[in-house]
Amino acid sequence: MINYEGSFNDASSLKVGIVIARFNDLITNKILSGCLDCLKRHGVDTSNTSKNLDIAWVPGSFELPIAIKALLNKSDYDVIIALGAVIKGETSHYDVVINEASKGIASLAQEKSVPIIFGVLTTDNMQQALERAGIKNNLGWNYGLQAIEMANLMKELK
Repeated sequence: MINYEGSFNDASSLKVGIVIARFNDLITNKILSGCLDCLKRHGVDTSNTSKNLDIAWVPGSFELPIAIKALLNKSDYDVIIALGAVIKGETSHYDVVINEASKGIASLAQEKSVPIIFGVLTTDNMQQALERAGIKNNLGWNYGLQAIEMANLMKELK
């Protein structure tokens, strides 16, 4: 039996793409900061001159899949991280946005065989979103760690 497992050691050689939604930027900026902190601490060059990290901004989470597809067609990424925040309101718009974003992202991951980390917060209210993007529990860090693990696992499986 062979046991495959992605490592968290050195991520300096990984080519990472991040697609992030501007809508609810109070939340998405905090998640991005947590994600970049994790990547940096694991060896990814997160400077403005980095050749291994690209960040694409989109208006909202609904637009994540099309930008991810464009990035995947532009370069060979080891992993893509999709970041967004969809907060339930008083209409059904929440359901439409999250359903289409998640379906589009899942479809691209399977089509392109590149791991795409689903870092889109889905919460009932702003307080829940702030708690998930906060200092004590910033899920952006988790998304960065998942990206490193999956990118390294996919390299093992090739």
